[in-house]
Amino acid sequence: MLVDSHCHLDMLDLDSYEGGLDGVLAAAREHGVGHMLCVSVSLEDYPAMLSLSEPYDQVSVSVGVHPNHQNGLEPDVEDLTRLAQHGKVVAIGETGLDYFRSEGDLEWQRERMRRHITAARLSGKPLIIHTRDAREDTLRILQEERASEAGGVMHCFAEDWDMASKALDLGFYISFSGIVTFRNAGDLRDVARKVPADRLLVETDCPYLAPVPYRGKPNQPAWVRFVAEQIAELRGESLEELASTTTGNFNTLFGTSVTVA
Repeated sequence: MLVDSHCHLDMLDLDSYEGGLDGVLAAAREHGVGHMLCVSVSLEDYPAMLSLSEPYDQVSVSVGVHPNHQNGLEPDVEDLTRLAQHGKVVAIGETGLDYFRSEGDLEWQRERMRRHITAARLSGKPLIIHTRDAREDTLRILQEERASEAGGVMHCFAEDWDMASKALDLGFYISFSGIVTFRNAGDLRDVARKVPADRLLVETDCPYLAPVPYRGKPNQPAWVRFVAEQIAELRGESLEELASTTTGNFNTLFGTSVTVA
């Protein structure tokens, strides 16, 4: 059984799925996907996201504020630590740095990331890290704030082996999305071959980044299967082996007890 380690169920157009979220989860089950982590991007939307997910045992959640989210509630360590105590919450984030979509003085992003790391260390919950065009600062802050004490995952990884190896040295996991199936992602596929089996995760980041053969369409948790199939082929494994490995890794990182088989 597969786990989608990073998705945004609250951003899906649920009206387009027969049965709404129930239909999304049914489609996931039909593709062998039995659990998913619904990831927070803002404190304004967090209560509704939690409410949407709460009735479903097969959905875990995180709490945090995306590095590109501006002009909303700013997270502090106390709030994040308190919200992380909810039984559905298994992670802090997504947090990190994104210099691609933001301009000007981005010290506010760096300070926000530091607060998330502190909250993760205090709450004992791992981090979900988003990084884009900010590799040096991302790694530096992870080191300075002792993020290795909390652990976490570099989500939707799209960097090279040098950054992957440095993240692995900090104790982080590497999660691959549909990007690994794209035609021009040869370097990323090389990274997917090299990541140690016990640090590997798969995700959709839905509704974004749908994998081949659905590239360009709204993504959904069911399609993490195509990410897993691509990585299994790259690593010379069966889909069943890859599913068992990544589901076990998800349980180890997030302290869950998702059934592997």
